[in-house]
Amino acid sequence: MIYAVIDTNVIVSAFITRHHDASTVKVLRHVISYDITPMYDEDILDEYRRVLSRKKFKIKADVIDSLIEMFLDQGIQMGRTPFAESMPDESDRVFYEISLSKDDSFLVTGNLKHYPVSTKVISPSDFVNMFGF
Repeated sequence: MIYAVIDTNVIVSAFITRHHDASTVKVLRHVISYDITPMYDEDILDEYRRVLSRKKFKIKADVIDSLIEMFLDQGIQMGRTPFAESMPDESDRVFYEISLSKDDSFLVTGNLKHYPVSTKVISPSDFVNMFGF
């Protein structure tokens, strides 16, 4: 089983890209097909809803609702493991702290610079390559 926290920017990119073979699309596709078990908490789901609902992305409400339902059905809700150090972008702390709650999990993000350097934090393309997706 592959456990991962999926950063919001990965999901947004998967929805708005025109490249069906993009790494972000592959990540989301493998969540949908149960190859990846997403980890989340309510703050993450709230951010997904809030960001995906922005008019500029033109994502329909029922699609957003389906995505959230999929995370609830297929994922695991986790508690946060506190990280005492400062972060480049404090609003991303929740994603990192959820990833810390499970030793064998990853944080998949397009914003590597927002997180501490860690083997847990990985780009969508490196994640896809690592697992041969």
